[in-house]
Amino acid sequence: MHSTFSMKELGLINYFLAISVTTSSSGYFLSQRKYATEILVKAGMTNCKASPSPLPLKTCPDSVDDLPFSQPSLYRSLVGALQYLTITRPDLAFAVNHTCQFLQSPLTSHFALGKRILRYLKGTLHQGLHFAPGPLTLHAFSDSDWAGCSLDRRSTTGYCVFLGPNLISWSAKKQPTVSRSSTEAEYRALAQTAAELSWLGMLLSDLHITVPAPMLWCDNLSAISLSSNPVFHARSKHIEVDYHYVRERVAAKKLLIHHVSSMDQLADLFTKPLPSSRFLYLQNKLLGSFIPLSLQGPVKESSHEQASSPDQASPAPAPATQ
Repeated sequence: MHSTFSMKELGLINYFLAISVTTSSSGYFLSQRKYATEILVKAGMTNCKASPSPLPLKTCPDSVDDLPFSQPSLYRSLVGALQYLTITRPDLAFAVNHTCQFLQSPLTSHFALGKRILRYLKGTLHQGLHFAPGPLTLHAFSDSDWAGCSLDRRSTTGYCVFLGPNLISWSAKKQPTVSRSSTEAEYRALAQTAAELSWLGMLLSDLHITVPAPMLWCDNLSAISLSSNPVFHARSKHIEVDYHYVRERVAAKKLLIHHVSSMDQLADLFTKPLPSSRFLYLQNKLLGSFIPLSLQGPVKESSHEQASSPDQASPAPAPATQ
């Protein structure tokens, strides 16, 4: 690469694009603690009380008494900043996706949800992604919350993909159309996860890495049966494209779909608000408990971080009440 490009060797990576990389004997730990702290400073919530989960168990639909938020630009700025934070914080994916749906006309209740995410962030600044050596096998969890949105009754697709023990891809996204049954919602989630696994398989192949057929875990027996049943059911004709895509990959032995109990469904974290105990259980399964010693104390910026990080964000004109 030196013979083709003008390059400079900077040694081992430790800070890049607001992502801190900690190297240890067990692997790499990616964290955005400094960036998350700057978001709290911008919102005026550095001393707020921590929350055990990013969203309340029930997010009520818009009330007729709910007023438009007086500073929509502040709401958009904070939610946009949180979007970048999901690069190393998959536990925030669903909550941030939910708040992003109100960017055009945020209400006071929507800003309250954003503050709830920031309070959760305050207590979990040390969290991040840990990458460790392991077998080069792909496996994924797929889930859907049928008609979970009380406003338009569209379902939410959630999935997470692992390469060996490492979480490498995840998504929390509302489905584009209304599903008429839980089986349809789950099957559409299966199709989206299968497409992600297919793309990752081609990427690894381009890198000359051969992996066995990926394994996909789903907690809906009807959707699993639909993926392997050669008889096309009349009730599923309206999802024909997704049916043929998943069915062909299963028939070609390029995708193995297995059932997993709802209690062990890791993708549940990406589809709906959860009770604190359930959320913390799944969060620990996804992110693990590995925390470098250097991140367990107060935030300390190295000289490299200070030189590489952007200017400190100026506080908003009217900070949120803590």
